[in-house]
Amino acid sequence: MNKHHKLVYWSGFAVVMALLIVAPLVLPEFWRRFLTEILIWGLLAMSSDVLIGYTGMVSFGHSAFFGLGMYCAAAALLMISPPNLWLAIIFGLAGASAVALFVAYFSTRLRDIYFAITTLIFSQIFYVIIFTWTEVTGGENGLSFSRPRLSIPGVYSVPFTSETLHWFVLAVVTLSYLVLRRIMHSPFGMVLQSIGVLYAVQNRFAAPDFVYFLVSGETVIFNVMGGIGTLVGPIVGAAFFLLLKEVFSRFFTEYYLIPVGVIFIAMVIFMPQGLLGFARRWLNR
Repeated sequence: MNKHHKLVYWSGFAVVMALLIVAPLVLPEFWRRFLTEILIWGLLAMSSDVLIGYTGMVSFGHSAFFGLGMYCAAAALLMISPPNLWLAIIFGLAGASAVALFVAYFSTRLRDIYFAITTLIFSQIFYVIIFTWTEVTGGENGLSFSRPRLSIPGVYSVPFTSETLHWFVLAVVTLSYLVLRRIMHSPFGMVLQSIGVLYAVQNRFAAPDFVYFLVSGETVIFNVMGGIGTLVGPIVGAAFFLLLKEVFSRFFTEYYLIPVGVIFIAMVIFMPQGLLGFARRWLNR
C-alpha cells in the first residue's frame, strides 16, 4: 500500500470511527441498540472471514463458539457476586477456546466439504447438549442474568448505559479489527476469534438458538454479501443483512426472508465479489 492509499485509508477509518463514536448520542434508543448489534455480528463475521476468505475453508461451527462463549460468560455472571465483566470475558473466551481446540483437533485434518460438514455436525452436537441439559443451561428457556458494571477494579465503576455499552463494543471491535489487519498483513496469518461474550453482555440472555448452525449460516451470508477476504466487508455485510431483515419484517411479517433471500441470490449472481468488492471496482473504473 503506497502513501496515497494509506492516507486515504486512514482518513476514511478516522471518519467512520468518529461517526460511530457520535452515533449513540444522536440516534434513538432502538437504532442505538441496533447499531451495537451490527458491530457484534460484524465482529463474528470478520473473525470467520479469516478462515473463509484467507484459507478458503467454509466453517459452520462458528455458532458453537459464539453460543458457548455466551453460556460461559453467563455462568460467570450467575455464579460470581457481584457480577464481574472481566471475569465474564475471561470465562467466555476460555470456554469457547477450549471447545474450538477440541473441534479443531478433528476438523482440521479434513478439507473442502468434509471440513464444512464436520464443523456443522459439531455445532449440532453442542446445540443438542445445551438444549437438553436443562438443569444447567435452562434448555430452550435459556439463562437470564444481570448486566455487570463497567469497571476498573479499585478505580472506576459505573452501570452500563446503552451509550457506554456501544462505546465498549466499538472499542473491542476496533481493537480486534486492527489486530486481525496486522496479522493478515504479516507473514503469519492465522488467528482464532471468539465473540459470544459481547452479545451475552448486551442482551443479558443466553439461549440454545445462538449455538444452532443457522447462526453459522448467517455468518457465511454476512461474508458473501460484504466481500470475502476483506475483513471490513463482513461488517458491511452484517449491517446490510440486518437492515434488510429489519425493514422487510415490518412489511412482510413472517415472510420477510423471501425478499431477503431473493436479494441475496441476486447479489451472488450479479455481485459475487460482495458490496465492498463492487464498490472498489466501481471507484477504480
